[in-house]
Amino acid sequence: MSKSVRLLAGAVLAIVAATVVLLPLQSPAQQIAARETAKKPPKLGLGRVALPEEIAAWDTDVRADGQGLPPGKGSVKQGDEIFQAQCAACHGEFGQGVGRWPVLAGGLDTLKADRPDKTVGSFWPDLSTVFDYIKRAMPYGNAQSLSNDEVYALTAYLLSMNDIVKDGNFELNDKNFTSIKMPNAAAFFDDDRETSEKQFWGKEPCMKNCRSAPKVTGRAISVDVTPDSKAGPKVD
Repeated sequence: MSKSVRLLAGAVLAIVAATVVLLPLQSPAQQIAARETAKKPPKLGLGRVALPEEIAAWDTDVRADGQGLPPGKGSVKQGDEIFQAQCAACHGEFGQGVGRWPVLAGGLDTLKADRPDKTVGSFWPDLSTVFDYIKRAMPYGNAQSLSNDEVYALTAYLLSMNDIVKDGNFELNDKNFTSIKMPNAAAFFDDDRETSEKQFWGKEPCMKNCRSAPKVTGRAISVDVTPDSKAGPKVD
């Protein structure tokens, strides 16, 4: 090998060595982030950022603590007039339901019965659910046509129909809304499986001989619910 070739080779090796030394070492997390960044497709350039008023038009949900309630008010008497005009055709004059349309009132002390009546008064835990549902989905076929005051009035009327408020002149508004407590509120609770079912979350679940063999206490044929070839219906 000539002297010039050896010098050239030495210079190349020196440059490579310097490059390796100068490159920063990346942690595994940084390497993954770099790969993910490289995978991201370019923006298509479609659409635009939603305007605040457009977001507000969709952001109409109301929480149990009252967050999201719009300003407004409505009385039981006003709600009665609106209900008879726009709701009674399906729900009945007194919330009893017409045909198979939902019953809205009554049903107290029926939740443990074979056929419980799950109405606004007997079952629903939070008043915000009533307001939110009416505001979002009622009246049927003409949803979101009611003003905030009309929704407050209808909610007040449903409270009156279910004897949750006794005053016929009661007015519901965004200030006193959270003071109303529904009769069945205590029957609902937060998901507690993290503590109540913790014993089932073993790191090494049982996979063999976890329980004794089930004991057969009766057979269908012994109580005459399984037809034999003579008593059973003839099938072609």
